[in-house]
Amino acid sequence: MYFKQIQVNGLGCLSYVLGCPQAGEMIVVDPKRDIQDYLDIARDEGMRVTHIIDTHVHADHVSGAHELASRTGAPICMHPETPATFTFTPLPEGHTLTAGNAKLEVLHTPGHTPHSISLVVTDRARAEEPMMILTGDLLFVGDVGRPDLAGKEELQEQVHNLYTSLYEKLGKLPDYLEVYPAHGEGSLCGKGMSAKPHSTLGFERGHNPRLQYSSFDAFAEVMGADFPTRPKSFKYIISTNASGAPLLDRCPMERALTVADFEAAMERGATIIDTRDGAAFGGCHIPGAVNIGFEKQLANWVGMVIAPESELLLVVQDRQAYDAMRTELHRIGYDNIIGYLSGGMQTWIYAGKPVESLEQVSAHQLSQRLETGTPPVLLDVRTQAEWDGGHLEGATHMPFTEILDACCTLPTSEEVVVYCGTGYRSNIAGSYMSAHGYTNVKSLAGGMTAWAKARAKAPAA
Repeated sequence: MYFKQIQVNGLGCLSYVLGCPQAGEMIVVDPKRDIQDYLDIARDEGMRVTHIIDTHVHADHVSGAHELASRTGAPICMHPETPATFTFTPLPEGHTLTAGNAKLEVLHTPGHTPHSISLVVTDRARAEEPMMILTGDLLFVGDVGRPDLAGKEELQEQVHNLYTSLYEKLGKLPDYLEVYPAHGEGSLCGKGMSAKPHSTLGFERGHNPRLQYSSFDAFAEVMGADFPTRPKSFKYIISTNASGAPLLDRCPMERALTVADFEAAMERGATIIDTRDGAAFGGCHIPGAVNIGFEKQLANWVGMVIAPESELLLVVQDRQAYDAMRTELHRIGYDNIIGYLSGGMQTWIYAGKPVESLEQVSAHQLSQRLETGTPPVLLDVRTQAEWDGGHLEGATHMPFTEILDACCTLPTSEEVVVYCGTGYRSNIAGSYMSAHGYTNVKSLAGGMTAWAKARAKAPAA
């Protein structure tokens, strides 16, 4: 049996290829939207795609099922009651699919969504006993799927479904089964996931915190609240996946914009995302731009800050950075990319266009400013847990998502120094506030990490 796990860093998405080169058949499970990896495997291994399976309607990324189906002709397969508006092949409980020696048996395992499935996999070239289970978003390495995405009205039912699927349905399976989930570290479909991409049922039963409860009531008390932040993109992605994602050849693939074209799009209301690092953005940027630096979890931050239907203008270092950013955006359904500023910020500056800055305050500078008679307002945008673990004296706590939801209640003219853990979120928040009328916002360079190190090195009084 051929088996390969394909990872998408940042989003934490995991997809799978199972097949049999001898039979020339392969099945793809939970494909990402950019499908070249699957086409390359099919070509290199002499297999054709016979089935495409989505274990559920995904919330955090756009499925590549339609993209892959358009290139291979393979059917898209999901649970029979999946609320999709396109034609698909139903996979009811107990149904089996084969690709040569690879056999996949369907388990209906609701909880993350009402229509989630898992797939018990057997390599019949080795044994008639199953060897692994693809758990979708039911069971992760170190965590389980969040049950709140179906909506508040279904939360209690979904918590009960989650418990039944984990403790009863999976409880009947042997400890030795290898566990391969649809997500890993970085995903917002759970929390506290391990960086390890696979596990075993036995290990998870012994060490996964969510599998240690002695009763449903104890499980429900924990699983009924305290979910990871839900980006504004999730609702849009769910709708896109339920109706079928548009093919990428319908999206503009490259648009290197002149200053005049870029400025015209700005005037029409397009949103500017500047992906440069905080220091570069802080020194000089286009007025109204939001700084979301290109880092491994960029897609999650875009999903929290930018409305999915927005027309997007990008400021990037070069064409290669644009290509990488475009792929990240397409993965979460942000397809309205008008283009990028050809020549970058230098072109804008040489054209004599207006620029702004987001001052980067060092830990040493902030320490000196706090000792004056008129210290700045300190705005901590970290999570509650981070705040509880320690914060700057006199700071105001306003978690990142609250600023995005209601901007800020502070007077727009006050000097505000925003800080987070490393400076990444504070640059997003600071740039967002600047775009919404705050005229004296600054960001603590390096965040609490830099502050702690600077204090540790400070001479004793």
